[in-house]
Amino acid sequence: MLRLSKLADYAVVVLVRLARGDDVQTSPGIAAVTGLPEPTVAKVLKALASAGLVVSQRGARGGYRLARPLATIQVADVIGAIDGPVYLTACVEGSRSICEAEHVCSCRGGWDKVNDVIMQALGTISIADIAPARVRPEIAVQARPEPTILVE
Repeated sequence: MLRLSKLADYAVVVLVRLARGDDVQTSPGIAAVTGLPEPTVAKVLKALASAGLVVSQRGARGGYRLARPLATIQVADVIGAIDGPVYLTACVEGSRSICEAEHVCSCRGGWDKVNDVIMQALGTISIADIAPARVRPEIAVQARPEPTILVE
């Protein structure tokens, strides 16, 4: 079964949250809103920042923000940032795993084609494509509500 890691899944949640909130958000703030543990959010944000998907800002008003719109961040980018390159099997070109049956395998090289197609597909789906419609900036603009003034 091909399955996304929990950290990669959490990274998508964090990215969607960053798209919904203020310009700069803190790790504890994101954790509080998403229900994810703060150390996990911090770890995910650090990996996303290293990959250039989010930008960190130091200081009293510091935190994290998206480096670019969700529509330009592909699922493949997130998986790569969190889990590294995807290799379906040990015998996929570039994999660091050792295949014990490599010397007798009749499928050697065949999985490369499957791996390539999956990565191409993941490269065509953006985080905005899988985010709920209410958080997609190109569909709905997040307007701040006007303050209510009561006049008696």
